[in-house]
Amino acid sequence: MSKRRIALYPGTFDPFTHGHLDVLVRASHLFDEVILAIAPSESKKPWFDLDTRLRLARESTASLPGVRVEAMPGLTVEFARRMKATALIRGLRKFSDFEHEFDLAHINRRLAPEIETIILMPSLEQFCTSSTFVKDMARHKADEARPFVPECVYVALLAKLAERERAAKPGI
Repeated sequence: MSKRRIALYPGTFDPFTHGHLDVLVRASHLFDEVILAIAPSESKKPWFDLDTRLRLARESTASLPGVRVEAMPGLTVEFARRMKATALIRGLRKFSDFEHEFDLAHINRRLAPEIETIILMPSLEQFCTSSTFVKDMARHKADEARPFVPECVYVALLAKLAERERAAKPGI
């Protein structure tokens, strides 16, 4: 009996984008199971809390066989070991991402030499998509962010923007 090939695709996914989905689909063709591992990452000051990011990712990936969404406490490689993953999936959009991904891959290799890092590039249509870009776009022109995220994420972005607007205007 052959061993199941399990990969971990870690990140904050704040918010989950079509670029993330593109990389996830590519990874799902290479592995029997891909675990989308969502980190709390309070240091990044995410727009959405962990439970919301988990819910949005689960809704966005519900139709993908072999994909599971989990919260990832602690170090990525420790979580990967617990999940019996043999590979970490990382998306690389542009050359400026390379140095960060290169450093991460080498640190992870030092901590867990048995776990490989696999770099996947998104499709040309998703090459510029990033969570930061989506949030910036949504903040200034919400309807322009719609093509870059699954519909459930777009609805959540609108709700978050309305919530922020209410908070900025006390007494309303």
